[in-house]
Amino acid sequence: MFDRDSREAKTLTDYTGLKIGAILLPMLLLFIYLGKADMGLTVYIVLAVSIVAIKIRWNLRKHICFWAIIAVLFALHVPLFLVVRWPRGKVPGVLYGLPFALIDFLIISEGLRIAEKLFAKSSPSNRKEG
Repeated sequence: MFDRDSREAKTLTDYTGLKIGAILLPMLLLFIYLGKADMGLTVYIVLAVSIVAIKIRWNLRKHICFWAIIAVLFALHVPLFLVVRWPRGKVPGVLYGLPFALIDFLIISEGLRIAEKLFAKSSPSNRKEG
């Protein structure tokens, strides 16, 4: 009744989320040390979601345009976090961090999906021979 599928037992656990969280934790601790815990939590959430979106399209990592798109999108984040005045105190950072993270995930995913289509069209293996 409760027998496991043999394929299920052989699959390895994916610790991607834990790895992303561990990599970004020092950045969050730095923001907390600087007294900007709310902004740090928002940056932490947005970067974690962005990295997940990048991981989904990781098969494109050999293309220079992939890295260019990521660099441009991350460069657009700098003014967002430095110029926007983040509320302090009563409102938890998660309440305004998650909408930014969701929008960010959608933008990065869509940008990389469009890039993937462009890479597929320009790939020589997809062209038909004479």
